[in-house]
Amino acid sequence: MFIPLRDLNPHRRVPLVNTLLIAVNLAVFVYELTLPERGLSAFLMSNATIPARVPAWLAGHVGFQTTFLPLITSMFLHSGFAHILGNMLFLWIFGDNVEDYFGHLGYFLFYFVCGISAGLFHIAFNLHSTVPALGASGAISGVMAAYALLYPRARILTLVFVFLVPIPAIVILGYWFLLQFLEGLASVGIRTAGGVAWWAHIGGFLVGLLITAAVKKR
Repeated sequence: MFIPLRDLNPHRRVPLVNTLLIAVNLAVFVYELTLPERGLSAFLMSNATIPARVPAWLAGHVGFQTTFLPLITSMFLHSGFAHILGNMLFLWIFGDNVEDYFGHLGYFLFYFVCGISAGLFHIAFNLHSTVPALGASGAISGVMAAYALLYPRARILTLVFVFLVPIPAIVILGYWFLLQFLEGLASVGIRTAGGVAWWAHIGGFLVGLLITAAVKKR
């Protein structure tokens, strides 16, 4: 069992955008908790990404906003405590330094581009699925990719079974991406029935890597 807890990499500026993103995600989740079961189901169906809406939109059966706006709104929805706590932990660990590098506005744009791209990857590999996809993990995957490229040797204090071990970021994040990639390959051709959106993670990570490499080179 490997659980990253915090990084040992100081940042120069206050991570305003990263803190705001965490706060908004938590606020939306609290709102979800206040909804009755039917209301929550309707709320999630309206705001989660549903791949099958894309071919329905192409056929003229669904509107553009209904089909594509959830690529943004779904990034702030979570299915349970473990889902949101895991996502927010990773965003808290890795987001501050990435915001430090990109700047506030640059990080804001980077986060949403990675999240939307992750949703498009998920749609591409699950085109006819009617299962709602939700969560910030696609965008956070892009943040993790940026961190791996920018700070590969930064130490991540990690809970390894019962021990706290400082592990280089490239090891933690490289291992994480390898797991996502293998699971994604294993899911190809299998009709999705819910669970983890592996290709959203892979897509968000790859787009985050490409953007960061281009910015770093410039």
